[in-house]
Amino acid sequence: MVSWIISRLVVLIFGTLYPAYSSYKAVKSKDVKEYVKWMMYWIIFALFTTAETFTDIFLCWIPFYYELKIAFVVWLLSPYTKGSSVLYRKFVHPTLSSKEKEIDEYLSQAKDKSYDALVHFGRRGLNVAATAAVTAAAKVSHLLDMIKCWEALEEKGQGALSERLRSFSMQDLSAIQRDGTVQGAAPSRTPTAQPRSRIILRSNSEAAAVSSHWD
Repeated sequence: MVSWIISRLVVLIFGTLYPAYSSYKAVKSKDVKEYVKWMMYWIIFALFTTAETFTDIFLCWIPFYYELKIAFVVWLLSPYTKGSSVLYRKFVHPTLSSKEKEIDEYLSQAKDKSYDALVHFGRRGLNVAATAAVTAAAKVSHLLDMIKCWEALEEKGQGALSERLRSFSMQDLSAIQRDGTVQGAAPSRTPTAQPRSRIILRSNSEAAAVSSHWD
């Protein structure tokens, strides 16, 4: 773990930041020799970074693997060994020169195919997005129509309910008034009629008693 941390720090500081600043100085000073030197270094370092992605997965179990990476980066940068210049001139430059036309053709085909694929998938993406937008708009419109229908039904239901309640209340009031009239008239007749009938019966019985006395 410690070896991995140290190797990452060495690669970051001495393999990336220092060469980047040196490249800036070479561009600023317009020194062609330094410019070519650091361009060769960056080509080698790009290949090293690509290879490192796989070797860190499959070869990290080798003893002193991270120490070897540190030594390799130092060897590339050292002005005494000039490792990046040696690797570029002996291996990279001859290989790229012999395969340059094939690589250019492959890159051109890949560029055209990637552009066509990008356009194709872009059109499909736009079609999918447009279809989704239309579907969403239709669903929203349908939902708004349903909400309006529910509101209209609620308003009609409330109006019909108020009318029924109003009719029921008028009928109940009329029925209460009729019941009150009937119940109010009946007691007024009953108390007056019953005493009068009793008085008449009593007067008749008294008259009959008097007549029998005189006889």
